[in-house]
Amino acid sequence: MTVKTLAARFALVVSCGLMTATPAMAQFWQCAPYAREISGISIHGNANTWWGQAAGKYARGHAPKVGAVLAFQSTRRMRVGHVAMVSQVVSDREVLLTHANWSRPGAIERNVRAIDVSAAGDWSEVKVWYGPLGGLGTSSYPTNGFIYSDHAPVNDAAPMADTNVIATVAAVPVIPTAGE
Repeated sequence: MTVKTLAARFALVVSCGLMTATPAMAQFWQCAPYAREISGISIHGNANTWWGQAAGKYARGHAPKVGAVLAFQSTRRMRVGHVAMVSQVVSDREVLLTHANWSRPGAIERNVRAIDVSAAGDWSEVKVWYGPLGGLGTSSYPTNGFIYSDHAPVNDAAPMADTNVIATVAAVPVIPTAGE
């Protein structure tokens, strides 16, 4: 093999590697660090620990509010739970969520639909928009409730390294609920 042939092969390998490289600003997001960054709720650890950690530190409840974090319970499919921030309250049984690592590993989704499907209307079971299906699908997920931040979402729910967004749903008009 000549030096020219080796140089050509090396150049080909390097150029192929550069074409598949991830941009410097792209980031693989897990749900918990992303929820912490956009909501301002300073809880660390797996998502399934957030509800317990919030006790005595943050108000918790079963009514959605913008900026609150919905804490999902662990399941067979979600062993470490999930957390997602409420970006808009559409009605007492529907919200838009902003979260990471749901439809595609590490990706961010903004303003995706979630509905309360619990019998009691207490947000203890939800369905969430799933990208590959382009809708809610048939799966429902148990939740603990909402953890309320003491301030509005940070940076319009988008951190600086937000280059891995896979879905954003158009804004839905807010429909006031009783007591607003």
